[in-house]
Amino acid sequence: MVNSTTLVKGLRKLSQSQLAIPLFALFLVIVFNVFRDISFFSISVKTNNFGNTVLSGNLISILNGASELAILAIGMTLVTSATKGQDISVGAAAAIAGSVFVKVLRANEITMPVILLALLTACIVAILFALFNGMLVARFDIQPMIASLIVFTAGRPIAYWINGGATPNVDSPLLSYIGSFIPGIPIPSPILIVIAFGILITLALRFTNLGLYIQSVGINERAARLNGINPVLMKLLVFMILGVCVTIAGSINVCRIGLINHETILIDIEMDAILAVAIGGNALSGGKFKLAGSVIGAYIIQALTITLYAMKVSSTAVKAYKAIVIIVIVVLGSPVVQKWVLQIRDRLFKKSMKLVEYK
Repeated sequence: MVNSTTLVKGLRKLSQSQLAIPLFALFLVIVFNVFRDISFFSISVKTNNFGNTVLSGNLISILNGASELAILAIGMTLVTSATKGQDISVGAAAAIAGSVFVKVLRANEITMPVILLALLTACIVAILFALFNGMLVARFDIQPMIASLIVFTAGRPIAYWINGGATPNVDSPLLSYIGSFIPGIPIPSPILIVIAFGILITLALRFTNLGLYIQSVGINERAARLNGINPVLMKLLVFMILGVCVTIAGSINVCRIGLINHETILIDIEMDAILAVAIGGNALSGGKFKLAGSVIGAYIIQALTITLYAMKVSSTAVKAYKAIVIIVIVVLGSPVVQKWVLQIRDRLFKKSMKLVEYK
C-alpha cells in the first residue's frame, strides 16, 4: 500500500509539471506506433549520395524534419511568455532571412567565411524586422498577433524583391554541412544545430536572470517595473532572440533544399510554432514557460506528420488528419480537462492516504 501511495504522489508531482501535457502526448504517439508497426522505430545505417555513412529511419526523419520548427518554437515561447501573444510572421521573416543569406552567397565565392558573413548579414536583417514588430508591441502596446500582421503580409514579397523576382539556387558542398550531413558524422547536422542552440539558450537562461525577467514581465508587467525590470527592453530582447531563431531556421531550410523560394519556404510554420508552444504545456496568455516542452511539442507535430505518411495518407489529407489529432491533444491539455484530472488525482491521493493510516 505504501508503494501505491508513492506512485500516486509521483503522479501528483508529474501532473503539476508543465511537461505533463507534452510527455503524455508523446506517450500516445509512441504507443500508437508500437501497436501499428513496431518497425516504425527502426534505425538503419546507409551510405548517402556523397559516400558518407549516415543514420536513416523514421525517428531520424522526425528529429531532422522538425529542426526548423523546434528552433522557431524556442523563440516563439519567449515572445509568448513576455508579450502574452504570438508572432505570426516567423515564416515570412524566415523567407527574408533566407533571401538575404542566398543574396550574399551568390555575390561571392562560397567559402566558410562567406557562409558566416551571409549568416551574420541575414541575422542582422531578421533582427531589424523582429525589432519592428517588437517596437509596435512594446512601445505602442499593440497585440503581437496584430503587430506581426504587417511583416506576415509584406515579408514574402520583400523576399521576392531581394532576389530580383527569381528563385535562385545555391550549390556548394559546404552548405550541406548546415542542411544535410557533416562528413564523418552520421547524425544530420540540423539535429546538431538544434542541440547546440538549445544548450546556448538554456545556459543563458540558467546563468542569468533573463528567464526570470521575461516571466515576470509576462505575469505582471506593472509589478516587474516596480521591481526595476524594464518591460520594454525585455519585450524587444525576446523579439531579437526570435530574429536569431528565424535566421537559423531559414538558413537551414535554404541549405537543405539548395535554393530560396519565397512562396514555399517554411510555409504555414508559424501555426505549427504556436501549436508547439501550446502542446508544450505553455500558456498562450504568457508568464511561466518551459522551453523543453515547446521543443517536445515541435517533435510531436513532426511525428504526427511522419506517422500519417507511413500510413499512406495523401499529402493533401495530412493537414486535416493532423488537425484532428492536435485538437484532441489541445483539448486534453485544456484547463477544464486538467481540472478534472486534478480532482481525480486528489481523490486517489486521499484514498491512498486513508488506507495507509488504516493499515
